[in-house]
Amino acid sequence: MTNYLRFRNGGGLALLYALLGTLCKTGCGQIRYSVPEELEKGSFVGNIAKDLGLEPQELAERGVRIVSRGRTQLFALNPRSGSLVTAGRIDREELCAQSARCLVSFNILVEEKLKIFEVEIEIKDINDNAPDFLTEELEIKIGELTVPGTRFPLKTAFDPDAGMNSLLNYQLSPNEYFSLAVKSVSDGAKYPELVLQRALDREEKKAHQLVLIASDGGDPVLSSNLCIQVIVLDANDNPPVFTQPEYRVSVQENLPVGTWLLTVNATDPDEGFNAQVSYVLDKMPGKIAQIFYLNSVTGDLSISQSLDYEDATFYEIKIEAQDGLGLLSRAKILVTVLDVNDNAPEITITSLTGSVPEEATAGREIALINVHDRDSGQNGQVTVFVLGNMPFNLEKSINRYYRLVTARCLDREQVSEYNITLRATDGGSPPLSTDTHITLHVADINDNPPAFTHASYSAYIPENNPRGASIFSVTAQDPDSIQNAHITYALTEDAFQGAPLSTYISINSDTGVLYALCSFDYEQVRNLELLVTASDSGNPPLSSNVSLSIFVLDQNDNAPEILYPTLPTDGSMGVELAPRSAEPGHVVTKVVAVDRDSGQNAWLSYRLLKASEPGLFAVGLHTGEVRTARALLDRDALKQSLVVAVQDHGQPPLSATVTLTVAVADSIPDVLAELGSLKPSADPDDSGLTLYLVVAVAAVSCVFLAFVVVLLALRLRCWHRSHVLQASGSVPVGVPASHFVGVDGVRAFLQTYSHEVSLTADSRKSHVIFPQPSYADTLVSQESCEKSEPLLISQDLLEMKGDPKQLQQAPPNTDWRFSQAQRPGTSGSQNGDETGTWPNNQFDTEMLQAMILASASEAADGSSTLGGGAGTMGLSARYGPQFTLQHVPDYRQNVYIPGSNATLTNAAGKRDGKAPAGGNGNKKKSGKKEKK
Repeated sequence: MTNYLRFRNGGGLALLYALLGTLCKTGCGQIRYSVPEELEKGSFVGNIAKDLGLEPQELAERGVRIVSRGRTQLFALNPRSGSLVTAGRIDREELCAQSARCLVSFNILVEEKLKIFEVEIEIKDINDNAPDFLTEELEIKIGELTVPGTRFPLKTAFDPDAGMNSLLNYQLSPNEYFSLAVKSVSDGAKYPELVLQRALDREEKKAHQLVLIASDGGDPVLSSNLCIQVIVLDANDNPPVFTQPEYRVSVQENLPVGTWLLTVNATDPDEGFNAQVSYVLDKMPGKIAQIFYLNSVTGDLSISQSLDYEDATFYEIKIEAQDGLGLLSRAKILVTVLDVNDNAPEITITSLTGSVPEEATAGREIALINVHDRDSGQNGQVTVFVLGNMPFNLEKSINRYYRLVTARCLDREQVSEYNITLRATDGGSPPLSTDTHITLHVADINDNPPAFTHASYSAYIPENNPRGASIFSVTAQDPDSIQNAHITYALTEDAFQGAPLSTYISINSDTGVLYALCSFDYEQVRNLELLVTASDSGNPPLSSNVSLSIFVLDQNDNAPEILYPTLPTDGSMGVELAPRSAEPGHVVTKVVAVDRDSGQNAWLSYRLLKASEPGLFAVGLHTGEVRTARALLDRDALKQSLVVAVQDHGQPPLSATVTLTVAVADSIPDVLAELGSLKPSADPDDSGLTLYLVVAVAAVSCVFLAFVVVLLALRLRCWHRSHVLQASGSVPVGVPASHFVGVDGVRAFLQTYSHEVSLTADSRKSHVIFPQPSYADTLVSQESCEKSEPLLISQDLLEMKGDPKQLQQAPPNTDWRFSQAQRPGTSGSQNGDETGTWPNNQFDTEMLQAMILASASEAADGSSTLGGGAGTMGLSARYGPQFTLQHVPDYRQNVYIPGSNATLTNAAGKRDGKAPAGGNGNKKKSGKKEKK
């Protein structure tokens, strides 16, 4: 700031300068004045008129004027006062700069006299300018590591004044770090210098404000100030410093990845690049650097991987803060992981028994388990229990071990396998649980004997069954398993009719199927009582028994047997006598026949098949009495030949015929005369017929033998195939195992065909025996008595095996049984009617049977003759009292049929080749035998 001195009192100054101007006159015509600078315009400099010796008014008259040499007129003449005045403000510094003296010269011309006067005016300096630094502020940058004593040049101040008014000295504002030194040179110039007194610390004070004062020697003293700002330049002498030596944070383990945890902060008192702090994780072992992420710029710590309390509950993270030039400092972050219930309990089966015997008592150990929860506190408190109503308990062992034991005895027959579910639940909120499953097998012991499905069994088999046929099947169940449940069947050894039962019946030890080893005859065997034993394969084996009753059902396999009249054995012919005087209905004779079958199969009926004189005789339907149908006439022939047929009511019915010769005469001699013509004649054509018959039988036998060979080949092929299947361990798909007949189940054999041909000279007396074969390798069902298929059991029987109720045959139906009066046999009395009523007198029936049998016996031993009595034809002897009832078999027992009311048929006819006891019956399967 420059101060200018102004003299406002012009009058005083004018007088002063006039005086000075006078003193400055010289004798050589030079006028000198002195005047201070910075006077106002028109200020008095000197009385020039006086100095010229002129009056003021003469100046204009004489043409006094100032003559300058191209310079701006600084002064002017005041014509009125005759004084020299300033023409304007005069600045000495502008005119003379730093000169010691400032002189201004000009000439004054007096035109009248042509005289020139030299005027020299000295411009006196006044202290109108303060020292000037040319700038108000000065910035000095000093490194904080600068050594004390170092000098720093400062700006110098300029004062255009001269002399004492010019710059005199410099002063520095008080400061503990700096001092001022002024350096003077030869020309008298002064140069200030800033001297560092003590070391600087930018971190303590980064800038220092100083004031340099420059003052002159004027009066008053003028000065100016220079503001000096000392900038302390940073040096990297300070490492970064963390706000805390340890940072602590607690986080839950289920925080998502990327979650911010905290922000660390380190400050560096340096600046600039030296203060640029970066954060890094210190090298640490393990996976800490992979779990946490530290932002190098912001210092934010976040999660880069999921935390798991069970892996680590506490992390100590070491971090570093570095500045730009590598100075660093360290700190720690302590991360505490808080547990949450994020882990379900774990169940580990340490030891396990896969099976336990059913005889095990309560408390039997099954498994040893360990329960663990990786959580802590309440979250790690685990309770374990067995789900469901199971016969098992959990017992606490050491630490976290539990024993799984049985709560009671187990029964494999009730439950053979247990699926045990163990559940472990922790105490968290919400609680977590884990289930594990244990499969326990209950090992079987042989504690159950086989049990049959029924307390007893009844089986029905028709007689004449094929040998080896399946007749029944028993089934036993064993609730045990494996070997303990493997059942074998056997028959208890016993005897029947003096022979072991094993000759009649066999049983398949594996399937329980019973087979008939022989062809039963109802007339010989009515029923069998068996005891079947079922045994398992346990150790020791257990067994049980069941009774089996086998009833033989009657078949119509016996043709009626004609007891009377019998064929004579001595070559004679029996003749019945009918007197010509006989009335209609007269009993000529009676055909007596019996049937060894029973029931409906033994119900006989009689009919007249052929008569030489039709309409003359009639035969009672049920009595067999031959009566005259009309009165005998004279024209009727002496000899009447009748063919009477006796037929039972079986299905199909069987019959027998007898030829009666009735002599129509009143006396015996007439009869004898006629008998001579009854001798049989030898016809040569009969021998040719016999030959044809033999040839036909031979041809049929050959065809049948070929069929048997083919059947045997098929049987061998099936046998071979079954062995191949057994060897390969496979069974044909779709064929039930029961369709195959076991070897032990079929104990039968093929009966070879034999032919016996007896030929005599008389071809009519030839005898041919053709027995029927029995198929031993054919297995038939109950229905197979009518129709069977080889090697296969009826599908109906197989289906019935699944239902034990169907295996039980229907009990005998007694609805159609005959009463005593309806039983077949001999007639009850002579006066029996023709309406089919049977004798209802038991004594009469037995007497007739006895007499008929006695007559037959006499005829057999030749004791009977035609002359036994007049008109009696030997009947009196046959009806004699010497024969008692003990000689007569009781055929009433044949009237018992234990089957149903359905008619039992035997399509195959008489299977075992039995022939009637006598008579010339017409059974197709029996051979005729003529009397000799």
